[in-house]
Amino acid sequence: MSKPEKFFDENGLRLDGRRVDEIRPMKIEVGVLSRADGSCYLEWGNNKVLAGVFGPRELHPRRMQRPDTAIVRYRYNMAAFSVEDRIRPGPNRRSTEISKVSREAFEPVVLTHLYPSAVIDVFAEVLQADAGTRTAAINAAAIALADAGIPMKGLVSACAVGKVDGKLVLDLGKDEDNYGDADLPVAMTQDGDVTLIQMDGNFTQDEFKEAMELVKVGCKQILEIQREALKGKFSQSETEEIENEAVIEAPAPEVEKAENEKVVETEDDEMVEVETEDDETVEVETEDDETVEVETEDDETVEVETEDDETVEVETEDDETVEVETYDEEVVETEIIETEEDNENVGNVVMEDDENDKEPDENIDEDIGKGETNE
Repeated sequence: MSKPEKFFDENGLRLDGRRVDEIRPMKIEVGVLSRADGSCYLEWGNNKVLAGVFGPRELHPRRMQRPDTAIVRYRYNMAAFSVEDRIRPGPNRRSTEISKVSREAFEPVVLTHLYPSAVIDVFAEVLQADAGTRTAAINAAAIALADAGIPMKGLVSACAVGKVDGKLVLDLGKDEDNYGDADLPVAMTQDGDVTLIQMDGNFTQDEFKEAMELVKVGCKQILEIQREALKGKFSQSETEEIENEAVIEAPAPEVEKAENEKVVETEDDEMVEVETEDDETVEVETEDDETVEVETEDDETVEVETEDDETVEVETEDDETVEVETYDEEVVETEIIETEEDNENVGNVVMEDDENDKEPDENIDEDIGKGETNE
């Protein structure tokens, strides 16, 4: 690519239409890597950077541990396909230098003393490069650290200012970076403390002071974008948690039953449907997966099949009560008959079971059978 004939148009705008104090469009996605403790995907102009944070975790080998503080390790790498001319994969002199200065940019803000003998690993992978990759990686790493819950004094924002055709411009583009006169990448905290500064080229003292004021403007703009990205991520998480709690704590809606339906509640929340007279339906909640069927005709029959020793009580239309005590995996059929004395309904219980030698009921009157002799 050849050098452009001019870097500014007649309106003073740059090659991509930006003003001298305007940064490129930035897009941030938080929490894109499920296996990382914190992650961020950042697009800044044509730059595409993926950052991941792992830790704090135990540092190995142990001889490298510091008993009073944690170690921050930062790895900057450009993918072989990130530029037009494929580069050799793996670390090189440039990536090693950028990794070192970027790590030092985070040391003043990360509260490493809270994690003695631990390590915090930060990985910044440049997927597509278009000038300003080190500052883009720092911005992405700051978001990933916050996403991982690493305690920090504040976010770190990074931006570069350069000199092109004798003019200071903010956030250099590719042509401006390649053919400009100077480049000054800076990283600073949200309080305005500088944690990284490098310079490639020459500035006068006045130009340097003006460049520092201009880069502060850019870092403030980036800081607002970072904050909005984090707010969007964590507010969404809080909203989801609140919705889940509301679903759990919300009372079950009352179901309107027809006039020919009744509901009987027992210990657990399992529903059993029971058919009664005039196609009436009674729903019974029982402890286990039980089935209760009742047909209320002239000769009423109650059939109960359960798994455990339980008592199922069903109230029918005429305020009659049938109480049946069942045993393990037994079917009890109760026929409702009327007595002559007080017209009360009495249930005669017939036990259907393979074993015929059941023990007599303890409630049987002891006087029954007096005077009878055993054969």
